[in-house]
Amino acid sequence: MKRVLIITYYWPPNGGVGVQRWLKMSKYLPEHGWQPVVYTPTNPELVAEDVGLLTEVHPETEVIKRPITEPFGLYKRFTGKARDERIQTAFLSEQKRGGWKEAVALWVRSNFFVPDARIWWVNPSIRFLKDYLREHPVEAVVTTGPPHSMHLIGLGLKGALGVKWVADFRDPWTGIDFYQQLRLTAWADRRQRRLERAVLTQADQVVAVSWRWAKDLEALGAKHVHVITNGYDPSDVPVPALPVDEEFSLVHAGSMSATRDQSGLWRLLAAMCRRDADFASRFKLRFVGPVDHAVTESLRSAGLEPFVERMGRVTHAEAMRAIARARVLLLPINTTANRHGILPTKLYEYLSVGRPILAVGPADGDVARVLGNSHLLISAQPNDAEATRIMELFHRPASLTTVPDERFSRRVLAGAMAALLDGMAGRP
Repeated sequence: MKRVLIITYYWPPNGGVGVQRWLKMSKYLPEHGWQPVVYTPTNPELVAEDVGLLTEVHPETEVIKRPITEPFGLYKRFTGKARDERIQTAFLSEQKRGGWKEAVALWVRSNFFVPDARIWWVNPSIRFLKDYLREHPVEAVVTTGPPHSMHLIGLGLKGALGVKWVADFRDPWTGIDFYQQLRLTAWADRRQRRLERAVLTQADQVVAVSWRWAKDLEALGAKHVHVITNGYDPSDVPVPALPVDEEFSLVHAGSMSATRDQSGLWRLLAAMCRRDADFASRFKLRFVGPVDHAVTESLRSAGLEPFVERMGRVTHAEAMRAIARARVLLLPINTTANRHGILPTKLYEYLSVGRPILAVGPADGDVARVLGNSHLLISAQPNDAEATRIMELFHRPASLTTVPDERFSRRVLAGAMAALLDGMAGRP
């Protein structure tokens, strides 16, 4: 088999959505003639521990781990957090916090750790991998971000060894939804943009997970941009099929950040409960994963808090079971400037179980392109007419399910990535 070096920060036993894309790619790439060689930290900051994901690692995968130094320990001591407290991604915070220490820590992170807090791993990794690749050649290198420091390792290897390099963007860089929350000086902002442009223009191939984001990357100077979306793995779907909840469960899986808050939907659901006692007696809004304190306050303000259930962080297998049992699945698209290109992994996992999806997002966004007509896409400010359509989702027979589009199967998507790598390696 041809060998491909995959440089990723997220790898099992680290959990969370950041692991899934390249864990699944590496699982199926050997079927297409590519042996994955994964380079990842020995001691990363864990978003969530999910040791069950280790069983997904293909036996052909070579995993190389090297120590990483990160500033999170200093940050926790400075702000008074417990040593074992998880650092949430995308500025999500389940407890309301503030004060000058948090403000100082954010300013330091924004301006001294460019592009991100993993920057100290870049130069040691380049030194190590230059020696490794001279002794153990590969046909291609893939870097996946965020964190976008991983792309700087690819940039260094490209300059030193002239490797064939794919820069895979699971999320944008300066176009990511929380970029404006960073307290960047003009110097730091310019440096972020210079590094981003260097990666986009020097990578042999650039991959985006949505069509709109691919256009955004091209506008920033990227050449040879391809769209390989996220997807679902049929082996993750519970077998035998689980019974659907008798209650009217509306289930959201994954992180519920402040930018995903849907105050308009909360108010509409609360009004539906007030008007229909039977619906109110059966309705549950279930969150599988962390919920930002701003969303909690929004739910309370809408009068929906009595109907909320929280499962907290769970393993990926547990999340898939909760998704499979849902009466209706909730897909809120971030209310940020990059919303037209947002296609989260949860969308494809929702599709894989065949349950109806209630999505809130732009009608002209990429989410509408994937959802199709079997699900419901509403605006962020829904009206009473949409309440009827929402109610129809809850009353849809549990036996009436949709068949997922095989184009979004992880095996098929790995084939698309293998074809891209084949072209780079000069392979027919």
